[in-house]
Amino acid sequence: MKRVLIIGNWKMNLNVHEASILVKRISDLIQVHREVEVAIAPSMLTLQPISQQIDTRKISLAAQNAYYKDEGAYTGEVSFNMLRNLVKYVIVGHSERRIYFHEDLEVIRDKVTAAIRNDISPVLCVGESHQEKTEGETKRVIHDQVTTALSNLTAEDVEKVVIAYEPVWAISTFGGELAKPSVVKPIIDLIRYNVKELYGEKAAASLRIIYGGSVDDQTAPGYLEIEGVNGLLPGSASLNYHKFSEIVNSAYRLTHKKP
Repeated sequence: MKRVLIIGNWKMNLNVHEASILVKRISDLIQVHREVEVAIAPSMLTLQPISQQIDTRKISLAAQNAYYKDEGAYTGEVSFNMLRNLVKYVIVGHSERRIYFHEDLEVIRDKVTAAIRNDISPVLCVGESHQEKTEGETKRVIHDQVTTALSNLTAEDVEKVVIAYEPVWAISTFGGELAKPSVVKPIIDLIRYNVKELYGEKAAASLRIIYGGSVDDQTAPGYLEIEGVNGLLPGSASLNYHKFSEIVNSAYRLTHKKP
């Protein structure tokens, strides 16, 4: 059974001091679980000090973004190469990056490639907008996002990737409509099928697919029970240490129910 992955995306919140306090509170409330991996994605500014504070047996670090060039005259950017040995994961292609910063399929492909090149696991976010959903374009959108993002990788590389299905229409920033598990399940299956068609059964079976989209402590158990879902990517709920620790505990309880 794959290790369940819970990643808290803190987005553009918390200064260094506030982030340190939240890490301490989360760490106090969660235990080391062999079956559950916990990661947090704080702001870029706080990654270094938090890396010296966390117990890596309990919590892994993720970055929220990085630039696909390893070095050069790109004022203000942070490369994947700079994050090597500091973070285990980098979130790539989040809908807010796609919408607010106009990151297209090719940019996201290059970021996924750069992550793998620098021994960092990309957490590739894919998902359709409300309009695309309404117009019946979900399957095409997911196919294009998945296949383009992975196109420079080998089957062995793909096994290091995490794919997060985050329907844009379910994210609180863009409406926050609750995605029912019955709606999520077919898309999880579709993502794995697309990977299988490109890279074979082994890569598809090894791939961890997680769900994000207004996930909190109340909805987490329902999503974790979906066959094929290997974790969650909560946003605002991860800024609340009670809610986030309960999401982690829900994952732990569920893994102990499964044979």
